[in-house]
Amino acid sequence: MDGKKGRIFSGMRPTGPLHIGHLVGALRNWVALQDQYDCFYCIVDWHAFLSEYKAPATIRDNILGMAADWIACGIDPERSTVFVQSEVAEHLELAMIFGAMTDLPRVERVPTFKEQVQALQEKDVYTYGFLGYPVLQAADIALYKASVVPVGEDQVPHLEFAREIIRRFHGFTGSDIFPEPQAVLTPAARLLGTDRRKMSKSYGNTIPLSADAATIRRQVMSMVTDESRVKRTDPGHPDVCNVCAYYKVFAPEREGAVAEECRNAARGCVDCKSELAAILEQHLGPIRRRREELLADPGGLDAILERGRRRAQEVAEQTMRDVRRLCGVPRRGAQK
Repeated sequence: MDGKKGRIFSGMRPTGPLHIGHLVGALRNWVALQDQYDCFYCIVDWHAFLSEYKAPATIRDNILGMAADWIACGIDPERSTVFVQSEVAEHLELAMIFGAMTDLPRVERVPTFKEQVQALQEKDVYTYGFLGYPVLQAADIALYKASVVPVGEDQVPHLEFAREIIRRFHGFTGSDIFPEPQAVLTPAARLLGTDRRKMSKSYGNTIPLSADAATIRRQVMSMVTDESRVKRTDPGHPDVCNVCAYYKVFAPEREGAVAEECRNAARGCVDCKSELAAILEQHLGPIRRRREELLADPGGLDAILERGRRRAQEVAEQTMRDVRRLCGVPRRGAQK
């Protein structure tokens, strides 16, 4: 950690292929933070299990793909610790201890719980386990004594809840072993899906990081644009056009000119989409090719995850030795 500001923890659930929303909303930021922090990036498969418990095989199928996506996007396993949550048992142990100290009414008031239950209603997540996922998130962060967590604005309440749990633990144990993690907000704007709804694989409105050129073009050409622009000669309104929003993220140097041509009806939506498809292929093509190389050597990916596990395990074991001592719990393997 020499020369770095502190430690970061962040994770993603392996519930399906990653798409450009993950790239813009998290991965670009993760890559940039590697030079500033000691980064722990975790494939949080226990969190995935909370919603996918009826079909858990899909979780395992997605783990290597997620690791390949991360590395292809620029996560360097030599600079960052990349690992799988369930392979470090201390995550659940600390979550149990935190859960014992957490008021049930407070968990029920976490703002996104009801939203998630509604959004995932086809998964039947109104369960004891899913209610406690913010407690598990707090344990994930505290286990590595992370001082910083990169989040979007909608996740800030979760981080405040984690800080509350840490304060409560400190109050009960008379300690201050955990830093109170602070948020680093992801600077990029959130992209909508191709149909202008929230980007979600269940809507079929995403562009996967693994998409080939033909898939990228097909998805881009289906994008909803300015619905008030009926004819090619009608002036457009780039401020409400989803395609123009993508230029802002992936080709900011072209955004101004494209917006002006749109307003003046100097270009049509088909032209705008065709150029965007080519731009996205320039961004995603190298990621796709690197991803394919990584997946062609699953043993190599397993070795990367094992190195990450060993590093994470070392830190987690030290943390839990301190936690067990503070809680009066015998160390693992001690005689009763």
